[in-house]
Amino acid sequence: MFFDDKPPALREMMRVLRPGGRLAVAVCDAVDRSPGYAAFARLLDQLFGRHVGDAFRAPFTLGDADQLRALCREAGLADATVTQHHRDVCFESIDALVSTERACVWTLGGVLDDEEFARLLDESKTALRPFVVGGQAIQFDMPSLVITAQKLSAPWRGPLTPVAI
Repeated sequence: MFFDDKPPALREMMRVLRPGGRLAVAVCDAVDRSPGYAAFARLLDQLFGRHVGDAFRAPFTLGDADQLRALCREAGLADATVTQHHRDVCFESIDALVSTERACVWTLGGVLDDEEFARLLDESKTALRPFVVGGQAIQFDMPSLVITAQKLSAPWRGPLTPVAI
């Protein structure tokens, strides 16, 4: 969730739901639980320093179920649940993965120059080799954490007044 102030963002999401409406918010689990992205983050640390690796880790910062439950409680979503889901992420090649991350403006986009991306691509071919399937494609587990909640019925506002039509 790329919101500066997360509890108010969750509150607003719930506010705009109709009574009985359901909320689902998915976030990336911790980077260390995704073996391919963990290897990529370590490579960024090694090649360019921890600040670049941390820029890549930005989407993974909410990857802690207890932290999400605490955010939900702070937002007033006492009945929210947080569950982990596993799916594979697939790219047609290591080049495609690096190109995707290069285009991502909230992680690596604008952080590395052309020469650095060329070096990253070259080094990724070794670092990410364990995740190559079928000769060229790359695939690995990328778990997510999903917050779910349901908005209860509208609050009671007192007796209804009959209106003559």
